Amino acid sequence: MSDKVLLDYGSGGRASQRLISELFLKHLGNDELNRLNDAAELTLSGKVAMSTDSFVVDPIFFPGGNIGSLAVHGTVNDVAMMGAIPRHITCAYILEEGLPMDDLEKIVTSMGQAAREAGVTVVSGDTKVVPKGAVDKIFINTTGIGDIIVDPVPSGDAAQVGDAVLLSGTLGDHGLTILGTREGLDFEAKVESDCASLNHLLVKLVRELPEVHVLRDPTRGGLATTMNEITLSSNVCCELVEKELPIRAEVQGGCSILGLDPLYLANEGKFLCILPQAHAEKALEIMRADPLGHGACQIGSITDANPGKVVLITKLGGKRLLNMLEGEQLPRIC
Repeated sequence: MSDKVLLDYGSGGRASQRLISELFLKHLGNDELNRLNDAAELTLSGKVAMSTDSFVVDPIFFPGGNIGSLAVHGTVNDVAMMGAIPRHITCAYILEEGLPMDDLEKIVTSMGQAAREAGVTVVSGDTKVVPKGAVDKIFINTTGIGDIIVDPVPSGDAAQVGDAVLLSGTLGDHGLTILGTREGLDFEAKVESDCASLNHLLVKLVRELPEVHVLRDPTRGGLATTMNEITLSSNVCCELVEKELPIRAEVQGGCSILGLDPLYLANEGKFLCILPQAHAEKALEIMRADPLGHGACQIGSITDANPGKVVLITKLGGKRLLNMLEGEQLPRIC
C-alpha cells in the first residue's frame, strides 16, 4: 500500500480490497467481519439497545487516546447506559486523500484494542475517500448494539424525588486535554483524556442493583448540561453540592487560566448514576472496586424544589442555577 491514503482506496476496486484486507481486517477482523458481506448476520433475543454516533475530534491524536479508541469507547458507553451489554459495533470511515497511512494504522490498531478490551466485535464497516480538503483528515461513524439485561431500563426521564446523584470520577479531563493539545498549551501538571469503555463496570452495577433509575455519560456539555437534560425530562430538581464535585487540581487550574467552567467540559470515561438514596452506599462500593470508578462519590440529590432546574449549592452555602450550555464552549471534542 501507499504511505498515504489515495482516492483509489475508496474506489471499491482492487485498491479498496487491499486497504480492507491489509489494514482493517488485520486489526478488526473476526469470523463475521471476515466474510465481507454487505451486512452482518446477528442473532438477537429480547430487548436491545442501539446507538449511533459520529466522531470528528480535533486533534485526532491526544494524550490518553485518539479518534479510533474514542469512537469505540463512546459507542460502547452509549449502549451500556441503557443497562445493556454491548455486543457489536459497525464502523464507517471518511478519509481525506493524503492522510498518512501510518496515522490510519495507529487509529485502526487502537480501535481493535479498544473493541477487544470492551468485549465487542466489529461486524460491518465502510470506507470512503474524499479529495484533499473535503474533510479534515478522518471522520468515523459508528453504530453499537447490545442486549438489555434490566427491567425497567435506565432512562433520562426516570429520576425520582429522593434519589441520590452519583458520579464515577473527576470532571473535565477530556475537554481540557483536547483544548490543550489543539492549542499547544503546556499545563504545569499532566492532563490527559479519561477516554474509556465503562460497560464492564456498568454491568456489575445494574446486575447487583437493578433499581437504577438513570445512567448517563456527561460528554458534550459536561455535567451541568447533562443534568439539565435529565431534570427537564423527569420534571424534577437536581441539587448539586459544589464541595463534593471531584475536579483535579490541574484541570481546575487550567480552566481558571482559560476562563472555562469544568462543569461544562466533556468527559469520555465517567458516568452519572441516579438511584434511590437507600442504595447509594452499595452503588458506591461497587463503583469504587473498579479502577474506572475508584473516585466515585455522591455529588447531589433529586428534589422537588425547582422542577426542571439544576441548582448548585456553593461552598459558601449559597445557591445558583446551572443552566444548559448555550452554544459550543469547545467544538469538536468527540
